[in-house]
Amino acid sequence: MVFSSMLFLWIFLPLVLAAYYISPRKIRNGILVFFSLLFYAWGEPVYIFLMLFSVGVNFAGGILIEKNPGKKKKILIGTVCINLALLGYFKYFSTLVEAISGIFASDGDVGTVFQVALPIGISFYTFQAMSYVIDVYRGETKAQHNFWHMLLYISFFPQLIAGPIVKYKDIAAQITGRKETVQKFASGVMRFCWGLGKKVILANSFAKVVDDIFKYGPYAVSRKALWLGAILYMLQIYYDFSGYSDMAIGLGKMFGFEFQENFRYPYVARSVQEFWRRWHISLSSWFRDYVYIPLGGNREGTVCTYRNLLIVFFLTGMWHGAGMAFLLWGLYYGLFLILERAGLGKKLEKLPKAVGWGYTMVVVFFGWILFRAEDLSLFFAYVRNLFVSHGGIILLSAYLDGKMLLLMVLGVLLAGILQKLYEKCRSCFPGKIPEAGVVTVPRILACAAIFWICVTMLVNNSYNPFIYFRF
Repeated sequence: MVFSSMLFLWIFLPLVLAAYYISPRKIRNGILVFFSLLFYAWGEPVYIFLMLFSVGVNFAGGILIEKNPGKKKKILIGTVCINLALLGYFKYFSTLVEAISGIFASDGDVGTVFQVALPIGISFYTFQAMSYVIDVYRGETKAQHNFWHMLLYISFFPQLIAGPIVKYKDIAAQITGRKETVQKFASGVMRFCWGLGKKVILANSFAKVVDDIFKYGPYAVSRKALWLGAILYMLQIYYDFSGYSDMAIGLGKMFGFEFQENFRYPYVARSVQEFWRRWHISLSSWFRDYVYIPLGGNREGTVCTYRNLLIVFFLTGMWHGAGMAFLLWGLYYGLFLILERAGLGKKLEKLPKAVGWGYTMVVVFFGWILFRAEDLSLFFAYVRNLFVSHGGIILLSAYLDGKMLLLMVLGVLLAGILQKLYEKCRSCFPGKIPEAGVVTVPRILACAAIFWICVTMLVNNSYNPFIYFRF
C-alpha cells in the first residue's frame, strides 16, 4: 500500500484517523500499532514476522545493554550483527549467489539463481533499530521497557516504508507525551497534500517518460531524447522521494508527531558537500553519527578523513543495493567530497555562486544516470550517446509536448527557486507575508485543489511507481 493510492486515501487513512481520535488517549498508541501492522501486512503479510523479530531482538538488546553494563559492548555487537545479517541476507544474498554462479558457470550460462524477495522498508526500519541500541549503549537514551512502545517506534506506518529514518532519542518523548492540536493537524494535512502533489503530478508524469527511455536503451533513443530522459530522472527521483517524505511528515503531524526534515532543496546546492547536507538528510546524518564520527571523522588527519569519507559513501551506495553501479555511485560521491576537502571547495567559494551551482548539478546529473542505469555498460553507453549522434529512431518529439514542458518548468522552479524568492519577499515585507507552513485560507484552498487534481490523475491513470520501495 502506498500513500498515493485510492485505497490509502479513501479507506485506510480515514479509518485510522477516525479510530485514533474517537479512542481514549491511553489506547491511541495501540490503535497506531494495529493499523501500522495492517499497513505493512497488506503488501507483504509474511514479512511482518521478520519485522516483529527485528523489533524483538533490538528491544531485548536495549534492555540487556542497560542491565549488564560490564557486557554491554558484547551485547551491542551481537545485536548489531543480527541486524546486519538480516539486512545482508535479504538485500545481497541473491546478488552474491549470482556473482559466484557466474564465476563457475561454463560458457557464461549462469542458470537459475535462487532469488530472495526483498522485504519492503527493511533498510529503513533496520537502521532505525540499530540507532536505538547504539544510543542505549552510548547512554544517550534510556532503554525502552514497553514492547508496544518499541513496536510503535519501528512500525509506525508514515515512516515505515521509506523513511525518514527516525532516531529513537528524537521521538521517545513523543511516543508517550505528544500533544495533538487542530493547528498541527491542519498543518499536517497541508504538508501531506503538498507531498502528494509532488509525487502524483510531477514524479509520476516524469516516470512514464524516464521508464520508456531507459527501457528502449541508449542506442534506440536519439541524443536529444536521452538528454530529456536524464533530466527528467533527476527531477523524478527528487519529487518522488521528497514527496513521500513530505507525506510522511504530514501524516506524523496528524497524529501529533514531529519528524525531522529529510530534504532541504538539494538542487540549489553549490557544492557536493552541501548537496549531501540537503539530500536524504536522515540517511546522511545516520552515517555521520554512527559510522563517520566513530571512525574518527576529521579528527585524525587528512588521510584518515579521506578514508572515512570513502567508507561512508561506499556503505551509502551499498545501502541502496548490491550492484556494482550502486557501489561505484557511492564511491563517485566520496571522491568528489575528497576533492572538495583537498582544496576544490575553497576555490569554489571564491568563484561566482553560479559556478559552484553548475559544477554541483553536473556531478549530480551524471551520478543519477549511474544510479538509474544499475549496469556499468548501460551507463557508459548512455553517457557516450549524450554527446555522439548515433541514429536513434525514438525522437524527442515523442515525449516532449506542451504539457511535459510545463511540468518540467514547474519541476525546476519548485525545486528551490520559488521557495528562495518567497523567503526574500518575506524579509522585504516583515510581518506581512506568513511563514511557510503556516495554515491560511488561501493555502488550504490551494491544497484542496492539489488533492483534487491528484485524485483525478490517480483515477484516470494507474501508473504510480515509487523508486525507494526497492531499498
